[in-house]
Amino acid sequence: MIEILKADTRHVAGIVKVCSDANRNTYSEIRSEEYINRIIKEFYNPERIQREVTETGREWGGYFAAVEENEVIGAIGGGMISDSAGEVFVLYLNPSRRNEGIGTMLLNALTRQQKEEFNATEQWVSVSKGNHKGIPFYEAKGFIFKNEQQDYGNSEGENYHSLRYYREL
Repeated sequence: MIEILKADTRHVAGIVKVCSDANRNTYSEIRSEEYINRIIKEFYNPERIQREVTETGREWGGYFAAVEENEVIGAIGGGMISDSAGEVFVLYLNPSRRNEGIGTMLLNALTRQQKEEFNATEQWVSVSKGNHKGIPFYEAKGFIFKNEQQDYGNSEGENYHSLRYYREL
C-alpha cells in the first residue's frame, strides 16, 4: 500500500534517489548531461535534502514522500511565493511507477498543505519546455499555461526554457 507522508530524515536517501533517477529519465532527451548533472548536484544531494526535510516553513513547506514497503517511490515539495500563491517546486516519481496515480496523490498532499496551512488560493508550477511527461500531467490537473521563461540553472551558452502554469484552488 502506498502512503503519502510528510518526509523526515528516514526518507532522505530515497528522495535523493527518486529525484536523481527521475530527473535523468525525464530530461535525458531535452537537456545536456552537463545540465542534468549540475541540477542534480545542486538540488538532490543528501545534505540539501536533509536540510529540506528538517527546516520547513511557509516559503518551503518540506517534502512529501510516496512510500511503499519502506521505499520512497515519489517525492514532491513546494512553498508559498506570495501571500496567496503556492508553487510546486519539485515532483518526481520512480520512472517505473508512472501512471499509477502516485503523482496525483503527491500533488493533492502538497495542495492540501498550501490551502489549509498557508491559505493559498492559486498554485503555480514551472515545467521544462519539451517535458512531455510533466506538461500533460499538470494540464490534466487544471493548470493553465501563462508564459514561457528562461530555465533556472542555465549556464553560458545554454538557452533552455520553462513553461509557467497556474491554477486557482
